[in-house]
This record gives sequence, C-alpha cells and structure tokens, in this order.
Amino acid sequence: MWNRLMRAIRSFLGAFVNNVEDPELILKQNMRDLSEQIPRMNEQVAKVRANVSLLEKEKERQLALIEKLTSKIKVGIQIGKEELSLQYAQQLQSTKAALAKGEAQLLVAREAYEKAMKVKKAFMLEKERKAQEVMAAMEGARLAKWQAEVADALESFSITGLDATHEEMVRKLNEQAAVNGARMAMAMESIDAPAARVDEEVEKMQAMELIKQMKLEMGMVEVSSVEEASPVLEKTLGKKVDIKS
Repeated sequence: MWNRLMRAIRSFLGAFVNNVEDPELILKQNMRDLSEQIPRMNEQVAKVRANVSLLEKEKERQLALIEKLTSKIKVGIQIGKEELSLQYAQQLQSTKAALAKGEAQLLVAREAYEKAMKVKKAFMLEKERKAQEVMAAMEGARLAKWQAEVADALESFSITGLDATHEEMVRKLNEQAAVNGARMAMAMESIDAPAARVDEEVEKMQAMELIKQMKLEMGMVEVSSVEEASPVLEKTLGKKVDIKS
C-alpha cells in the first residue's frame, strides 16, 4: 500500500514538473547562471595573478639584497672588519634561503596561474558552445511553433468546411466568367451577322464585276451587258452604306 502511494505521489510530482517546466526559460536561466560565474572566476584568476606578482617582486628585492650584502662582505674583509663581514655573511645566507623558498613558491604560483587561465579559457569556450546550442534550440522551437500554427490553420480549413467553401466559390466565379464571356460572344455575333452578310454579298458582286470587266477587255461580252450589271452593284453598295450608318 505504501509503495503504491509513493508511486502515485512521484507520478503526480513528475506530471506537475513536466507541466511547469518551460525548456526555453530553463535554458535562458542556465545561461544566466553561467554568465554570473564569470565575475567570480575573473576574481579568482586575478588573485592568483596578484600572488605571482608579489612573489616576483619579492624575488627581485631579495636578489638586490644579496648583491648588496655581498658587496658589504667584501668591503668588510678589505678593511679588516671580519666581525662585521661575518654578520653580513649570516644575513646573506638567510636571504639566499628565503630566495630559494620564494622561487619555489613563485614556480607553483605561475603554474597555478597558467592552470587558472586554461580553466577560464575552457569555461568560456564551453559557455559559447552552450550559448550556440541554446540559440539553435530556440530557433528550432520557434520554427516548430510556427509549423504547428500553420498545420492548425490548414486543419481548420478542412474541419470547418472552409476548404470546401473556398473551392466551391472559385468554381462558381470561373463558371460565371465563362457564361458572361459566352453571352458577350453571342451578342457580338448577333450584331455583326447582318453586316457580315452584306459585306459578303458586296464582295461577291465586286468579284463578278471584275470578271465581267476582264471579259469585256478580252472581247468575250458586249458593253451593254456590263452597263446593265453596274446599276445593280451600285444599289447593293448603297444598301451597305445605309446599314452601317
């Protein structure tokens, strides 16, 4: 019974977390967390670098002191102050011991600084890589969201009947345009038919007149026959003019 209750609680909490979690917001928060670590990292690197600088300055001071003590020892020996030279020699030994210890510390500090810089560089590269991954993921999420919206819109066409209505209205407009075009063609034919018939008769009469003229020139018909046909052609031409006017 207890195990079943625990499974139920875990399943409820899991479902709650899944509903509450927004991957985009979580990724943005992760990037902010990484960015907040940069100042602390820079502070730690600066401390390591400052320690290196202090040890380098101390080494320079000790080298200068060793050179100074060596000169004093030599001067003390030259003037016969061996006791004073002995004191300087003891101080010189202490300084050399401190110098050796400082050089060891300086070596460790330099290695620590180099490691710190490598860690910082690796961190910045990793941060940049993660930032690019976040940007790519967010772009993909936006594209997926847009595709889902388009898919929903297309599905709504079929679901609500908009798609069928669209095709039906386009078909009706095309049919109406075809009917109006046919009516216009028929109207033009009905208007131009009488005039076309008159034009055809006139062309036919003109052709006949041309043939008669040629026959006359060839001596195949008499002049009187041609003159009788001319009034008929003139009447036909007159009718054509009246119709068009």
